[in-house]
Amino acid sequence: MLKRIIGFALIAMGVVVAVHTVIEPLYHVSTENQPYSPIWEILNPLMVLSLVLGLIFAYMRKAKVDAEGGDAALTREFVIANALFYGLLVVGILMLWNWFNLLSPAFTAIGPETVSLVWIMVDASLPFLLGGIGIFLARGGG
Repeated sequence: MLKRIIGFALIAMGVVVAVHTVIEPLYHVSTENQPYSPIWEILNPLMVLSLVLGLIFAYMRKAKVDAEGGDAALTREFVIANALFYGLLVVGILMLWNWFNLLSPAFTAIGPETVSLVWIMVDASLPFLLGGIGIFLARGGG
């Protein structure tokens, strides 16, 4: 039952991030001091929590598939389990790097355009990955 609840929470987080990514330009006026909506200050920690939960369950799924089929079985489940796990790892690394960049104004190795580009990559891909693992958990997978 707990996995199903976590699954629905991950789906909800994916939907919230996707919707906010799309509607933010409609209501937020960017300035040099405030380029992003303050709602991201609430969403970013929740996104990190979702990433951690997603990674835990994606790893469990991947480990189960690896144990069942070994290296020789290239099945749909093998591809999905690995894509979700490694996809969440990549997005997690990008998100934490970018988030820590925002939290540390002294880090100026990259420009604001790069930061914005990385954020849109994270915000566009995270909903799909959270949705994928969330649907798996909500259906009773695991």
